[in-house]
Amino acid sequence: MNAMKNRVQLIGNVGNDPEIKTFDGGSKKVSLNIATSDSYKNDKGERVDQTEWHTVVAWGKVAEIIEKFVTKGKQIAIDGKLTHRSYDDKNGDKRYITEVVASEIMLLGK
Repeated sequence: MNAMKNRVQLIGNVGNDPEIKTFDGGSKKVSLNIATSDSYKNDKGERVDQTEWHTVVAWGKVAEIIEKFVTKGKQIAIDGKLTHRSYDDKNGDKRYITEVVASEIMLLGK
Protein backbone atom coordinates (compact mmCIF):
# COMPACT_ATOMS: atom_id res chain seq x y z
CA MET A 1 0.00 0.00 0.00
CA ASN A 2 2.96 2.37 0.48
CA ALA A 3 3.46 2.59 -3.30
CA MET A 4 0.04 4.22 -3.62
CA LYS A 5 0.67 7.08 -1.20
CA ASN A 6 0.83 10.51 -2.85
CA ARG A 7 0.75 9.21 -6.40
CA VAL A 8 -0.63 11.21 -9.31
CA GLN A 9 -1.25 9.91 -12.82
CA LEU A 10 -2.43 12.27 -15.54
CA ILE A 11 -3.01 12.02 -19.27
CA GLY A 12 -3.44 15.35 -20.97
CA ASN A 13 -2.33 17.85 -23.57
CA VAL A 14 0.61 20.19 -23.06
CA GLY A 15 -0.59 23.80 -22.93
CA ASN A 16 2.74 25.58 -23.37
CA ASP A 17 6.23 24.84 -24.61
CA PRO A 18 8.20 23.53 -21.64
CA GLU A 19 10.31 26.07 -19.73
CA ILE A 20 13.81 24.68 -19.21
CA LYS A 21 16.20 25.84 -16.51
CA THR A 22 19.79 24.53 -16.43
CA PHE A 23 21.68 24.78 -13.15
CA ASP A 24 25.41 24.93 -12.45
CA GLY A 25 26.67 21.39 -12.87
CA GLY A 26 24.29 20.68 -15.75
CA SER A 27 21.18 19.43 -13.92
CA LYS A 28 17.88 20.52 -15.46
CA LYS A 29 14.41 21.45 -14.30
CA VAL A 30 11.45 21.63 -16.69
CA SER A 31 8.09 23.29 -16.00
CA LEU A 32 4.97 22.91 -18.12
CA ASN A 33 1.19 22.91 -17.87
CA ILE A 34 -1.05 20.09 -19.02
CA ALA A 35 -4.79 20.11 -19.52
CA THR A 36 -7.01 17.17 -18.61
CA SER A 37 -10.62 17.03 -19.72
CA ASP A 38 -13.68 15.34 -18.31
CA SER A 39 -17.36 15.49 -19.12
CA TYR A 40 -20.56 14.83 -17.22
CA LYS A 41 -24.28 15.42 -17.55
CA ASN A 42 -25.75 18.17 -15.41
CA ASP A 43 -29.17 18.03 -13.73
CA LYS A 44 -30.83 19.12 -17.01
CA GLY A 45 -29.24 16.19 -18.87
CA GLU A 46 -26.88 18.47 -20.80
CA ARG A 47 -23.32 17.38 -21.43
CA VAL A 48 -20.80 19.63 -19.69
CA ASP A 49 -17.10 19.53 -20.63
CA GLN A 50 -14.66 20.52 -17.92
CA THR A 51 -10.94 21.18 -18.36
CA GLU A 52 -8.46 21.27 -15.47
CA TRP A 53 -4.95 22.72 -15.77
CA HIS A 54 -2.06 21.14 -13.88
CA THR A 55 1.42 22.54 -13.30
CA VAL A 56 4.06 19.85 -13.80
CA VAL A 57 7.76 20.01 -12.97
CA ALA A 58 10.44 17.44 -13.78
CA TRP A 59 14.11 17.07 -12.92
CA GLY A 60 17.09 15.16 -14.29
CA LYS A 61 16.51 12.50 -16.97
CA VAL A 62 12.76 13.10 -17.12
CA ALA A 63 13.43 16.81 -17.70
CA GLU A 64 15.86 15.94 -20.51
CA ILE A 65 13.26 13.73 -22.22
CA ILE A 66 10.66 16.49 -21.99
CA GLU A 67 13.14 19.04 -23.34
CA LYS A 68 13.90 16.84 -26.39
CA PHE A 69 10.45 15.53 -27.30
CA VAL A 70 7.62 17.57 -25.76
CA THR A 71 6.09 20.70 -27.27
CA LYS A 72 2.83 22.59 -26.91
CA GLY A 73 -0.17 20.49 -27.97
CA LYS A 74 1.46 17.05 -27.47
CA GLN A 75 -0.46 14.45 -25.51
CA ILE A 76 1.54 12.94 -22.63
CA ALA A 77 1.05 10.72 -19.62
CA ILE A 78 2.66 11.76 -16.33
CA ASP A 79 3.29 9.69 -13.20
CA GLY A 80 4.49 11.56 -10.14
CA LYS A 81 3.60 13.05 -6.77
CA LEU A 82 1.67 16.09 -5.62
CA THR A 83 3.63 18.82 -3.83
CA HIS A 84 2.69 22.13 -2.20
CA ARG A 85 4.92 25.09 -1.48
CA SER A 86 4.58 28.74 -0.63
CA TYR A 87 6.56 31.94 -1.07
CA ASP A 88 6.20 35.65 -0.38
CA ASP A 89 5.70 37.78 -3.48
CA LYS A 90 7.25 41.22 -4.05
CA ASN A 91 4.37 42.82 -2.09
CA GLY A 92 4.98 40.54 0.90
CA ASP A 93 1.81 38.51 0.25
CA LYS A 94 2.03 34.75 0.76
CA ARG A 95 1.41 32.75 -2.43
CA TYR A 96 0.73 29.03 -2.60
CA ILE A 97 1.64 26.66 -5.41
CA THR A 98 0.52 23.08 -6.01
CA GLU A 99 2.56 21.09 -8.54
CA VAL A 100 2.92 17.56 -9.83
CA VAL A 101 6.55 16.45 -9.68
CA ALA A 102 6.91 13.98 -12.55
CA SER A 103 8.93 10.81 -11.98
CA GLU A 104 7.95 9.21 -15.30
CA ILE A 105 6.60 10.42 -18.61
CA MET A 106 5.11 8.63 -21.59
CA LEU A 107 4.73 10.28 -24.98
CA LEU A 108 1.32 9.60 -26.53
CA GLY A 109 -0.32 10.35 -29.84
CA LYS A 110 1.55 11.09 -33.06
